[in-house]
Amino acid sequence: MSSTRSTRTAPESETAEAPRHPVSRRRLVGAAGAAGAAGLLAGGASGAAAAEALRDAPPAPLTSIGATGVPFHGTHQAGITTPLQAAGHFAAFDLAPGAGRKEAAALLKRWSATARELSEGKGAAAGTGSALDAGPAALTVTFGFGGTFFDRTGLTGRRPDGLAPLPPFSADALDARRSDGDLWLQIGADDALVAFDALRTLQRRAGDAAVLRWQMSGFNRTPGATDRPRTARNLMGQVDGTNNPKPEDPDFDEHVFVPASAGGGQEWLAGGSYAVFRRIRMLLDTWDHLSLERQERVIGRRKSDGAPLSGGEETTPVDMNKQLADGSLAIAGDAHVRVAAPESNGGATMLRRSFSYHDGYLDTKDGPVPDAGLLFVAWQADPLKGFVPVQRKLDRGDGLSRFLRHEASGLFAVPGGAAEGEYVGQRLLEG
Repeated sequence: MSSTRSTRTAPESETAEAPRHPVSRRRLVGAAGAAGAAGLLAGGASGAAAAEALRDAPPAPLTSIGATGVPFHGTHQAGITTPLQAAGHFAAFDLAPGAGRKEAAALLKRWSATARELSEGKGAAAGTGSALDAGPAALTVTFGFGGTFFDRTGLTGRRPDGLAPLPPFSADALDARRSDGDLWLQIGADDALVAFDALRTLQRRAGDAAVLRWQMSGFNRTPGATDRPRTARNLMGQVDGTNNPKPEDPDFDEHVFVPASAGGGQEWLAGGSYAVFRRIRMLLDTWDHLSLERQERVIGRRKSDGAPLSGGEETTPVDMNKQLADGSLAIAGDAHVRVAAPESNGGATMLRRSFSYHDGYLDTKDGPVPDAGLLFVAWQADPLKGFVPVQRKLDRGDGLSRFLRHEASGLFAVPGGAAEGEYVGQRLLEG
């Protein structure tokens, strides 16, 4: 694995003692609340005095959530190996009519500069104002190119082979209006307002070069919400991501990143990756009617701690051959962990880095149902060796598929990270 992959920087507030003040900010806030209430009864004088005290108080250091920063520059783009953030946005843009390679280059240069400023906590004043009081909050912005981008920019000869259209799958019910796109953005942050500010700022700075095609928002746990760092859970309540490849694995880069030896006019993609994006709605009402035992049989893991039904703890390797006392398999033949396992798919693997979503309710003949599920993102060096074989297998025999609907899809080539002084995609657009 490359030693330059993006990592979060440790905030100073974690290593240095915070300044001591005669009156803590917490006590000031309490005093403001009490004085404000009294001020309503006494003409507001006390409330004004408390507000003045708050304004004069020295600022407290940012907490670790606000102070955490992720470098924008590096061998790989941030947002791939970066730990999952609490809030995420995905958006696809199409180049405007008449816009071509020159306009695309100017746009990526503008967007890259903006993303760098925002990730350093320096660009909030130029944004919407919603992040004026916040630090970078682990903000990352990741850029990708759809297959049509190369047609619009006259670069069809440099379109990578891995961007061949995904094959159709029997479970697909895709909405073309919420799929694909020339340009793709993934935004993540540990503060929802920081993430929103980045989304709106980048959309505004698209100018006349590109128009929004679709946009979706998701969420994960807030850092610190659990007793210790844990694998994420999805909206079905299942631990999700246990078998993800780990950056410390010796073959991690081989599975996730395009090698530096990439040829055929695709050298610009070295150090990059391919992102498969899928909007997957979960049939939560149907799922919730299953017994706990049935839910666990569908997945092949205990709901409580993610341990495989073959025994052990969450990270214990799944024993596909383990039999129960009655002679049946502990891991059912159509259990998700069996069908999706690398050993069931010729070693195919990918890095899943997804966000949950909830967009209200849908009206159906049976009444309102949650419009909720997973904004699935899979990173791999080659989608024909990663996502495609696994999804084909899931399409044919995954017990979980009965409770899912694939409603949108996209495949994007994600360039390597920009070096200092470069913008993302420069080696393609100016090469």
